[in-house]
Amino acid sequence: MTAVTDEDHGKGKSRGDSGEKPDGVKDGRWDDGLIARRAAAAAARDADGPVPVLAPADDDAEPQVEAYAPADGPLPARLDALRELVGLSRARLDRDTLAEAGRVLDEAAARQRLSSRHTVVAVAGATGSGKSTLFNALAGAPISDTGLRRPTTSQPIACSWTDGAAGLLDRLAVPGRLRRRPHPGPAAFDEALQGLVLVDLPDHDSAATEHRDQVDRVLALVDAVIWVVDPEKYADAALHERYLRPLAGHAEVTFVVLNQTDRLPGEAADLVLDDLRRLLDEDGIALGEHGEPGATVMSLSALTGDGVPELREMIGRFVSDRTAATRRLSADVDAAAARLRKVYVAQGRPGLGERAREEFADRLAEAVGAAAAGQAAEREWRRNASRACGTPWLRLWRWYENRGLPGSLDRLGQALTPPEEELTARQRVEQAVRIVADDAADGLPGPWAQAVREAAFTGAQGLPEALDELAVKAGAPGAAKRGGTETGKGKSAADRLGGRPPKPPRPKWWPAAVLAQASMTLLQIFGGLWLVGQIIGVLEPGLVTPALIMLGGVVGGPLVEWACAAAIRGPARRYGQDAERRLREAAAGCGRARVLDPVAAELVRYREVRERYVTVTEFSTTGR
Repeated sequence: MTAVTDEDHGKGKSRGDSGEKPDGVKDGRWDDGLIARRAAAAAARDADGPVPVLAPADDDAEPQVEAYAPADGPLPARLDALRELVGLSRARLDRDTLAEAGRVLDEAAARQRLSSRHTVVAVAGATGSGKSTLFNALAGAPISDTGLRRPTTSQPIACSWTDGAAGLLDRLAVPGRLRRRPHPGPAAFDEALQGLVLVDLPDHDSAATEHRDQVDRVLALVDAVIWVVDPEKYADAALHERYLRPLAGHAEVTFVVLNQTDRLPGEAADLVLDDLRRLLDEDGIALGEHGEPGATVMSLSALTGDGVPELREMIGRFVSDRTAATRRLSADVDAAAARLRKVYVAQGRPGLGERAREEFADRLAEAVGAAAAGQAAEREWRRNASRACGTPWLRLWRWYENRGLPGSLDRLGQALTPPEEELTARQRVEQAVRIVADDAADGLPGPWAQAVREAAFTGAQGLPEALDELAVKAGAPGAAKRGGTETGKGKSAADRLGGRPPKPPRPKWWPAAVLAQASMTLLQIFGGLWLVGQIIGVLEPGLVTPALIMLGGVVGGPLVEWACAAAIRGPARRYGQDAERRLREAAAGCGRARVLDPVAAELVRYREVRERYVTVTEFSTTGR
């Protein structure tokens, strides 16, 4: 049933004044609505016949909502990927960044719950462009008011060719009194237009702010839009900058109509249309020419009807295809993905390569003093070998040195230890963490780079103390002192770990070397006593034999020591290298568990969302 608008009442006229019969009038009488039922009942009573039961009018019937048929093609997979992408990114991206993607998901879910048999097309335009006139021409009846008063259209007016569009119109918030049906005629019974829901919008450049807000709201919900421009305002910056340029990705569901061509003389209409195409091309809108997908651009005169049948035919093919909603949602997904590109697409190939991992391990090994620990282990091996295989006289001398007297070698070694080594251990660890975090975050989008750095720095808390404990276990020079100064617990790490590490193991041949050295010492003592006995007259004179025995002991002792020193050179070096390797591996394992693994987990999370983003953009319909 066609309602009379408030504007009609304000003007003091009804639909009958326009020369057209309102909807529901056939052969000069009403045949639907409450008036029809009452008139039929009264006629039946007058005729003493049975009271006929009339079917309720469309406006009185329960809303018919047809479920959205599942779309074929990549759209469902893209929506699922976008939904997973938003879910995985909530902990890393702020709400404003994900707001548009969330809106697209909500609107897609709302649209898919409604009829897929209907196509909602909005007619939009500026003040005086003639969009309401075109709306009436397509509907075949003066549904929307036209006139000189501006703005003429204050609220969206809808015209539905078939039933079942109530849910869609509820979503657009079109009030029931502004829902129409086309006038009975060729336009109403055009098979190609069955399923069309045409919506006349307020002026997008209206002085009333609420009108512009309604235009923006409805444009975000319809399946397609017909932009009506006139020869005077077709190049209006407000139209191109606020609407056409941002919606360039929706070219496949866009019609741009140059209206009022009857006002242009000669070939001026073609010139203006060509200039309009140029402006659309500059806006980034693909034009559907030569069979290519894109926006439909044409000229017509809604007042004279010139070009209106052609537009109606194009709209009929567009509606019959039943893909407008899917194409609109795909374009919305493309637009949301384009806005998110900067937070998901990396520059280059970020990540942790083997080289970065090895360099990090080298820096930690340097900070923990792995090389110095290896050298100390080698010296300890040599020192133990010298103590075990050296002459008693040399041992006595070394005992004298180890008493800590001034000028001893141990004091000299401590004096040669650079004091800044203890001060820079923590700084070296922090520098190593900072470098590996920068390497891993290099090329990542800002939020993910920040997440990688935070994971590295959070995991590095307590790393210097852990490395100190490893150094103490390995006996690295200065480690015990660093453990006391850095942990701040009042005692050294060596004390907390039960003292210094055990001494290096002795080779199996060491007892034989000790026995040989003891034999050389006994020879020296025996020869010396023999000579003393001869000198004091206790023994028979004969200096050669005891002198040779004593000389053999004196010469044999250093020879045994030298042979042992040569024999221990290789094992000592290997022992030092093994100690350095163990400390290096322990430091690398500590750094990997505390820093590299959390960083790698963030990178895996980024790759996961990156794969979802690729799925969202893989089947883009706009090339974005």
